[in-house]
Amino acid sequence: MANHSVWMTMRSMSSDRAVLKRTFGPGLVRRIMGYAKPYKAVVFALLVTLVFVAVLTVAQPLLFRRIIDKGVSVGDSSVVTQTALIIAGLAVVDAILGLVGRWFSARIGEGLIFDLRTQVFDHVQRQSVAFFTRAQTGALISRLNSDVIGAQQAFTSTLSGVLGNMISLTIVLVTMFVLSWQVTIASLVLVPLFLLPARWMGRKLQELTREQMKLNADMSNQMSERFNVAGALLVKLFGRPEEEAGSFSGKALRVRDIGVKMAMANRWFFSALTLVAALATAVAYGLGGNLVINGVITLGTLLALVGLLAQLYGPLTALSNVRIDIMTALVSFDRVFEVLDLTPAVSDPNSPKHFPVGPLSLKFDDVSFTYPTAREVSLASLESVARKEEHFENEPVLKGISFEVPAGTLTAVVGPSGAGKSTISALVTRLYDVSDGSILIGDVDVRDVRQGELRAALGVVTQDAHLFHDTIGSNLRYSYPKATDDEIYEALKAAQIVDLVRSLPNGLNTVVGDRGHRLSGGEKQRLALARVLLKSPRLLILDEATAHLDSESEAAVQRALDGALVGRTSIVIAHRLSTIRNADQILVIADGTVAERGTHDELLADQGLYADLYRTQFATTE
Repeated sequence: MANHSVWMTMRSMSSDRAVLKRTFGPGLVRRIMGYAKPYKAVVFALLVTLVFVAVLTVAQPLLFRRIIDKGVSVGDSSVVTQTALIIAGLAVVDAILGLVGRWFSARIGEGLIFDLRTQVFDHVQRQSVAFFTRAQTGALISRLNSDVIGAQQAFTSTLSGVLGNMISLTIVLVTMFVLSWQVTIASLVLVPLFLLPARWMGRKLQELTREQMKLNADMSNQMSERFNVAGALLVKLFGRPEEEAGSFSGKALRVRDIGVKMAMANRWFFSALTLVAALATAVAYGLGGNLVINGVITLGTLLALVGLLAQLYGPLTALSNVRIDIMTALVSFDRVFEVLDLTPAVSDPNSPKHFPVGPLSLKFDDVSFTYPTAREVSLASLESVARKEEHFENEPVLKGISFEVPAGTLTAVVGPSGAGKSTISALVTRLYDVSDGSILIGDVDVRDVRQGELRAALGVVTQDAHLFHDTIGSNLRYSYPKATDDEIYEALKAAQIVDLVRSLPNGLNTVVGDRGHRLSGGEKQRLALARVLLKSPRLLILDEATAHLDSESEAAVQRALDGALVGRTSIVIAHRLSTIRNADQILVIADGTVAERGTHDELLADQGLYADLYRTQFATTE
């Protein structure tokens, strides 16, 4: 009977492994264990510690048996005293070993958190911009925080618990059989009852855990979008705080309900197991008491068996709950690996080339581009509010564009909204890769150069200058960490904003606020320009850097640009004439193609699309 019960426990664990493989894929467990390889020495030390703890667990009931049978029963106080001191000493050793074992398990778990969290962060950073345009920030943050910690528990709690309980179970069973095989078999009759609640509960808690994680990610995303300055302004300006609160409350209410269900399910499970353990203890006392009366075993042996029985059902209870713990942890691992398995749309070459020394030219050679689809760059689980777009194909944005920008010259790109102007900027910087054709910088294909070298050669100022919630100095040094204060002030001077920064009470240590909202639009743009100039790029791209500025701010930025563009290979994408009149060439983009090219005067004389843009868009600002 005992062998049958243990066999059923092992069969249940084997069945659970089959469920895990069907649910998460056959390679998941192997992949998880790969993260434990760097900690093999620590795992071995933990295993040795757990063996000693298990031996001490069995030793204490046996010493109690000695006190009763060879001390109290025969009136030998020396045996009682000696054995009591041994028990006390073993208790101290057990406490020390518990601390050591906890340190080992914590070392494994916290190391795993570090490995997973840094790997996920680095991998997400390497995704293309297309990924970030679709993924919700809060969902990503949830993967880095909640899910990584959930995965860590598989090693800190589950791993040490399984190892310790398996060792304890083995030693306790052997000891009980040696003391009394009759009582041991009778106590194990109830073991199969452990398997019934565990099998159902594991699957139910897995479903609840996954839903809870998704809802927590949704709440995190809502907070991250509404708690930044831009989101808070939108909510207030449109008078929607009550609806936002209601939406958040609905998600939080569902999380609360799931939490209650999980708590009650766990409580019901453990109550059932506690009841089974109590019944087994009653069986042991009933059968063992009669064996004592009939002289088969001693009273000390009976008390030792009851003490060991408590040590038996403790590990059995924990091992019955292993399936629940593992299924819960694997949900977290599955969500983390889902992100790690994303292939970056833009990657470094295996055999990189290098840009030549000196000024750089730029060439578009028959470039076509179509934005990637949702299924190519995103995850459905990171887009809770996304539409079903995976079956839709995007239309081409650029169609066979070719042009050259000689080194040290300025090329302006103009055209109606949606013509593909900003896409040209994104392709030069490899935020996306071309669909067809090639882009050459210094006669080297940008796809053949490491992204780090490419970004070091380029400087970009966009129409929405982003500043971190940090000081002016830290924001500027983001482009050149080794910059001195004197170099920063030179860049500020070139960007026509040095007087403003010097007038601030804290100067470079002034905090700009979330996304720079403590500054005006023109001030942010000039700081963004100073950040790029501090970097001293070899090729400068201005992507509608003055599109949203008032005339006074634009004039200040324009004065800064006049100096920044001299002798530098530059591309200026603009709606306003002031930035492009003196360009060496102007490209007019329409419907994804180069409709016209030439100088300002030449294009006006042609009376084509540029002339129309000049009359409707530029003339009033001239």
